[in-house]
Amino acid sequence: MTASPAPAQVHGFFDPATWTVTYLVHGGAGTACAIIDPVLDYDPKSGRTGHASADRVIEHVRAHDLRVEWILETHAHADHLSAAPYLKARLGGRVGIGARITTVQKVFKDIFHLEPEFRLDGSQFDHLFDDSEAIPLGELTGEVLSVPGHTPACVAYRFGDAVFVGDTLFMPDVGTARCDFPGGDAATLYASTRRLLSLPPQTRLFMCHDYPPAGRQPAFQTTVADQRARNIHVHDGISEAQFVEMRTRRDATLEMPTLILPSVQINIRAGEMPPPESNGVSYLKIPLNLL
Repeated sequence: MTASPAPAQVHGFFDPATWTVTYLVHGGAGTACAIIDPVLDYDPKSGRTGHASADRVIEHVRAHDLRVEWILETHAHADHLSAAPYLKARLGGRVGIGARITTVQKVFKDIFHLEPEFRLDGSQFDHLFDDSEAIPLGELTGEVLSVPGHTPACVAYRFGDAVFVGDTLFMPDVGTARCDFPGGDAATLYASTRRLLSLPPQTRLFMCHDYPPAGRQPAFQTTVADQRARNIHVHDGISEAQFVEMRTRRDATLEMPTLILPSVQINIRAGEMPPPESNGVSYLKIPLNLL
C-alpha cells in the first residue's frame, strides 16, 4: 500500500501593524516552499518602507533549508504593501496571482491615472493562475480556487488539507470581506464562500487577516466545519439574499482601509514601486474626492 503524503506544513507570521498574516507552506525541512501574501512594512506618515516583516520570513526559510519556488498573492491587497520583489531578490521564486488581476489593473489605472506605459496584461507578475490550475511545489501539489467577490481577482490556494483563503473569509466571529471596492460584488462573494465551505469539514482554513473583537487575541486558523457552524455572516442556513442585504448594509458604514491608496498602487505592479521621476524618486498618487 502506498503511504499517504504528509500534510502540508504551515507557518504563519502575524504583522500587528496591518493585522496581516504571511504564510510559508512546505513539505518539511529541506523541501520546496511557497510564501503567501508577504508584507512590506510601510509608514504612512513618512512614506518610508521597511523589511522587518519580510526578514522574519527570510530567516525562517534559511533556518529550515527551504527552497522558495513561489511567492503567491491571493489578490491585490488594500491594507498592506507586498514584499514580493524584496523576497524574490533574496530567495528566488516566481510571483503568482489570479489571472483576473488584469480586470483590477484596468479599474485602478484609471482611478490613479497611471503612466501610459503601465501595462494591463498582468505581465508585472511571473505567472497568472487560472481557476483550478495546479501549482507544483516539490512533493506537494497546490490548486488554485477562484473566489471573487471582495475583488474580481481573488483566489485561494489549496495544498492538501490547507487552504489559504485571502480576504474571502475571516475568523468565524468576524465574518467575511467587504464588497464595496471597485469590482466587488456581494452575491459573487456569497458563491465564493459556499465554494470554500463545500470542502471537507476537517479542511484547515488560513485567514489573511484577523481583526479580533475586544477580549480575543489574534487568530488565523480555523476549519470548514467551524466556519459552517459559527461564521456570523455565512454559517449554514444563511441565504444569498440575506447575505447580500447584510453585506450591502454593513459596507455602507465602513471607512476606507488606512493603506488602500498606497497599497493598491504598489500591489497591481506585483509589489514594484512606480517608475522614478527625473529626480530619481518614486511617488504615489492620492486621488482627491474620488473613492
